[in-house]
Amino acid sequence: MAKSPPQTINYLRSGWAILVFFISFIFATPIILVLLILSFGTCTNFIIETVAPLMMKPVLAAAGVRLTIKQHGPRIEQPVVYIINHGSTVDLITILALGLSRVRFVGKWELQYNPIFFLLGRLTGQVFIKRQKSERAVETLKKSYTRIQEKRLSVLMAPEGSRKHKGIIGPFKKGPFRMAIDLDYPIVPVYFEGNRALSSGGSMVFKSGHVTAHIYPPVDTSNWTLETIEQHIRDIRSCYLNWAGVKDEPVETEIKNSRES
Repeated sequence: MAKSPPQTINYLRSGWAILVFFISFIFATPIILVLLILSFGTCTNFIIETVAPLMMKPVLAAAGVRLTIKQHGPRIEQPVVYIINHGSTVDLITILALGLSRVRFVGKWELQYNPIFFLLGRLTGQVFIKRQKSERAVETLKKSYTRIQEKRLSVLMAPEGSRKHKGIIGPFKKGPFRMAIDLDYPIVPVYFEGNRALSSGGSMVFKSGHVTAHIYPPVDTSNWTLETIEQHIRDIRSCYLNWAGVKDEPVETEIKNSRES
C-alpha cells in the first residue's frame, strides 16, 4: 500500500486537532459555567491557570505539538503586560496552554462571533477590541484599567495585532506599550519559538513538531514616557528579531498612531 503524502497527513491531523479543540470547549463550557456560578465568579483565575491548560493538552496531542515552557529568571509574581509574537494559527492553543497567573487576554472582536468564545470570554473577563477602529479600541482598553488594577491582573496582548503579516516578526503597534505606561506595569516578552514553522499565520494546516515558549524577565517601564515610547518599542522588537534569527531586517519598525491599539 502506498504511503499517504505528508501534506495529506497534515490535513488530517489539522482537521482532527480543530475538532478536538472545539469538543474540548463544548464539554468544558458547562463545567466552567458551574464553577463560575458556585464561586460567584471568583474562580476565574483557577480556570485560566489550571482548566485552560488541561483543555489544551488533548488539542496539542491531536496536533502533534510538544510544548515546552522555559522561564528565563524567576517566576513572574507581579502584575505585568505580557506581549507575544503572533505569526501562527498555533498561537491560540499555546497561549491558553501557558497557564499564566492572573492573566486576561486582549483579543480581536471577531472571536466573539463564535458563541462559545463569546460566552466564556465575557464571563471570565477577557477584553475584545475592534482593531480596525483604533479610537474605540483604546477606549475599550481604558475602561478595563480600573478592574485590572483593583484585581491586580496581568494582561496579554500581541503587538503585531494580527497573525497575518509580512516577515517573521511583523510591525508592532503601540497599544500594549501604552497600556504598560498607563498602568505602570512592566512588560514581559514571551517568544514562541517554532510556532510559525508549524503553521503560518494564513494557514489552518498544522505540522507536528516542537514549540518552546520563552518567558523573559520583566522590562521596567517606570521611566517610559509617550515621548520615548517609539524607541522603547524598537528596542523590544529588536529583541524579537534577534530571537527569531532575523539578521537582514532593519530594526526600525512601523509604529502606528498612538491612538491605535
